[in-house]
Amino acid sequence: MLLTMTVTYTARVANARFCGFSKLLLAWKGSIYKVLYKEFLAFFAMYTAISITYRFFLPDDEKRYFEKLAIYCNHYASLIPMSFVLGFYVTLVVNRWWNQYTSIPLPDRLMCVLSGGLQGNDERGRLLRRTMMRYASLSALLILRSVSTAVFKRFPTMDHVVEAGFMTREERKNFEGLQSPYNKYWIPCVWFTNLAAVARCEGRIKDDHMLKLLLEELNVFRGKCGMLFHYDMISVPLVYTQVVTLAVYSFFLVCLIGRQFLDPNQGYPGHDLDLYIPIFTLLQFFFYAGWLKVAEQLINPFGEDDDDFETNWLIDRNFQVSMMAVDEMYGDLPRMERDRYWNDSNPRPPYTAATLFVLRKPSFQGSTFDMAIPKEEMHFQPLEEIAENMEESVSRHPNMALFNRLLNAAPSHTGFMSGALRRTSAQLQRLYHSPSIDQCISDDDDSESCKIGKGGSLPSGLGQDTQSTVCSFREEKSARVPLLEIQFGAEKEKPRGNSDISHGDEDTETHGSGLEDGYTREEVEEKAEFPSPVLCLPPPPQHSRETRPASAIPITFHHPSPFPFHLTSHSSLEHCSSQPVINHHKAVPSILNPSLGQHKTSFLTVPSLEPQRFRSVSMGSELTGT
Repeated sequence: MLLTMTVTYTARVANARFCGFSKLLLAWKGSIYKVLYKEFLAFFAMYTAISITYRFFLPDDEKRYFEKLAIYCNHYASLIPMSFVLGFYVTLVVNRWWNQYTSIPLPDRLMCVLSGGLQGNDERGRLLRRTMMRYASLSALLILRSVSTAVFKRFPTMDHVVEAGFMTREERKNFEGLQSPYNKYWIPCVWFTNLAAVARCEGRIKDDHMLKLLLEELNVFRGKCGMLFHYDMISVPLVYTQVVTLAVYSFFLVCLIGRQFLDPNQGYPGHDLDLYIPIFTLLQFFFYAGWLKVAEQLINPFGEDDDDFETNWLIDRNFQVSMMAVDEMYGDLPRMERDRYWNDSNPRPPYTAATLFVLRKPSFQGSTFDMAIPKEEMHFQPLEEIAENMEESVSRHPNMALFNRLLNAAPSHTGFMSGALRRTSAQLQRLYHSPSIDQCISDDDDSESCKIGKGGSLPSGLGQDTQSTVCSFREEKSARVPLLEIQFGAEKEKPRGNSDISHGDEDTETHGSGLEDGYTREEVEEKAEFPSPVLCLPPPPQHSRETRPASAIPITFHHPSPFPFHLTSHSSLEHCSSQPVINHHKAVPSILNPSLGQHKTSFLTVPSLEPQRFRSVSMGSELTGT
């Protein structure tokens, strides 16, 4: 029969009700009254003795001196940080207390693996399973005997362990024959591993995976035994415990003098009332001293206090359950039958009359399941209308647009050219509803017109803050001509001749103005017959006539999709790289004077370093030579 039992009251507070905890205040076992009543009576007795001495036995001059001392003590007693020091200490102790409980070794996982992994219905198999499980229980008993006073009182010597059946006499000789100055609780675990190896050699453990699983569970079991040993050896530092204890007791020793009721006739501030009994001082002692008593009880839960762990009960339970699992229940399997819901696609267990209210509750579908949305806000909106609304909002709020442009131009981790990519793509996105380009074909000697068509989309790489995808196209010996210019028109234009814009053979390059080589602004205005904005890309400077032309890259726009990018079938893809293009020769966008009709003309000048065989197209930003 156990002398103590942990106080359990969880069933009494399962439901919160009016004054539900008031019934617990009357309990005595495991209560604060049982732990603190001696200290409380001693404090009240000393306070009463000092008060009687001050009132009836001290002369007047000594009373005046005592009153000054009481005021001084009451003033400086508040400098002791009681709440901080004591609260932090109790929090540390409570966390340590629960961690110690979770470190108690339980054999449940180990016995399940052992029962299913070590085969054999004969006596040899039964002997192996029971012996290995007894070794695990012996290891737990040895460590609990080392840290718990209640277990040590139950098994004071190894003879008691042998007599209780946890160890045989032969095993005791081997145990005591191993000389070690340290705690030898781990020796039965080593016996367990050796016996598992023997069972594997005999074929009773079918494979190495099962052996590995069994040893892993044993290591978890042994690790918890080791944690209990370390918790017992490494406790809360003594200096911290001393500081907290001294702070609490010194505070209330000062309160014995500082909290005395003084003579109201003397007119001291705050001493206008004489009550004889310091009610709030007694409550303060009850709370603070009770808090310290909680820490004293929980700092070592392996003792014999009311709320300490029931280690002897754990030993009995673990040993009985583990032996039943590996012996009597080995191979014990009930006959399988069809359950009562065999043909029911929606099985539901029955309810008693006390739990019928559960059926009236609707099943939980999610926190937004019952959210109401106006009917006019449930229709899908076309992406084109959303884009128009975004453009209108940007035009109405120029300051916000400027702020967004500054944010887009900020450097990022994608590369040094990410700011230029975003700025170029922002200008191209303004042409979302502008016509697309069907083709743009040119040659070194003969320049041809660009076919303009309707469209509304840009290449998918533009306007994205991602790494630039560089694609190089191999030049071919065909009649195709290099990429010279890209023009955008508001409507589809018929193919024109070669008299629109020609480049000639000059090795010049337009910078900043966006005008072509050999033309002034007036000549361009005379030649501007297109009723839509035009984006022209002049060719890179050519240093020799022997430079082979690059293949033309027509870009076709399709209105429904935002940013598709289509390459002509005449170009052969040679190289694609997802790395950011680092080139200081950026595309220089420039916009012509809006005097060209009713539309603006936009030029995108793409310089090149030198004539080369390959032309690189950077998706979303610029054109560079590779």
